[in-house]
Amino acid sequence: MAELDSLVGLTEVKKDVSSLVNLLQIRKIREERGLTVMPMSLHLVFSGNPGTGKTTVARLLAKIYQRMGVLSKGHLVEVDRSGMVGGYVGQTAIKVQELLERAMGGILFIDEAYALTANKGPTDFGQEAVDTLLKGMEDHRDDLIVIVAGYPDLMEEFLDSNPGLRSRFNKFIYFSDYVPEELVAIFKGTCERPATNAARTAASTCWIISRNAMRSGTGILPMAARPAISLKRPSCARRTASPDRKTSPMRS
Repeated sequence: MAELDSLVGLTEVKKDVSSLVNLLQIRKIREERGLTVMPMSLHLVFSGNPGTGKTTVARLLAKIYQRMGVLSKGHLVEVDRSGMVGGYVGQTAIKVQELLERAMGGILFIDEAYALTANKGPTDFGQEAVDTLLKGMEDHRDDLIVIVAGYPDLMEEFLDSNPGLRSRFNKFIYFSDYVPEELVAIFKGTCERPATNAARTAASTCWIISRNAMRSGTGILPMAARPAISLKRPSCARRTASPDRKTSPMRS
């Protein structure tokens, strides 16, 4: 839990994960004492916009579950529609079964899961992927956890597309957007890593960008993340440190 707690923001997510972990610990104690334990689904729905930490939390959750003895391996297998749906009859089931085998002992993380049921045409095999997934979840429920992720509204439509989905995914964790102060903290942490000395100046710039983006209603994280990606490169740091380097005019 320490690594999860060290992440910037995600206050409500941390509370939800902590409650889940505490509940599992209580269940384990009851089992050890021979007390009755009600069946519990550990499959989760992560809803929220892109770039809000869903994959990171899923990876940490796999490690936490492994240490608790809930999962045997504690690894994460990440996939989306393209990795599950085939182009002809029979191929989809094989692909999903292979994914389930790879994820055994860990977590299967399906990003943009709603895309599996978005198309209803006769040549679309998304529903076949869902059916195979549901069967695999039932067959391997003792050592496999599935997390589906995506936009809140679209995830509701996904769960409503099949009665089996709603019954198995009954725990939701919502990932809210980062506020400017949190984006600055993330950006500064990136800048303070090796290969860059521009942390203070970059963080100030990021604050101005993210504050203005929030006021205008545009996306914050993509705008703030682009400088961070560039500043991680050693070549960029060298260019920043060279005052004699001539720069070409910016293109519009």
